[in-house]
Amino acid sequence: QVELVESGGGLVQAGGSLRLSCAASGGTFSSYAMGWFRQAPGKEREFVAAIGWGGGSTYYGDSVKGRFTISRDNVKKTVYLQMNSLNPEDTAVYYCGAQPRSIAVSYADKRRYDYWGQGTQVTVSS
Repeated sequence: QVELVESGGGLVQAGGSLRLSCAASGGTFSSYAMGWFRQAPGKEREFVAAIGWGGGSTYYGDSVKGRFTISRDNVKKTVYLQMNSLNPEDTAVYYCGAQPRSIAVSYADKRRYDYWGQGTQVTVSS
């Protein structure tokens, strides 16, 4: 059983930056690929970014490429999402998820993630 707790959300002006953190407890953190997803009101949960078990592979949704950076610290059992050049379309609840190590890993598929945090709200004002 893995528990995930996100933090770092808040209100920021367009063009600003935020850094989200997701702290894990339980389980073996390095055995999980980690992903960030977001969900705006009335919309599906959308893939934002993911990182492989060792941190050497990263993947991004098209809408955040070049602006967001995902990283992880397996010693601290934490995954981060650095968000730069934020715009109002980035407003959403951001969730981190953990996907067990598998030969059939699919980073952008939310159905493949077994554990989720409670989410943290990010609001970008224009």
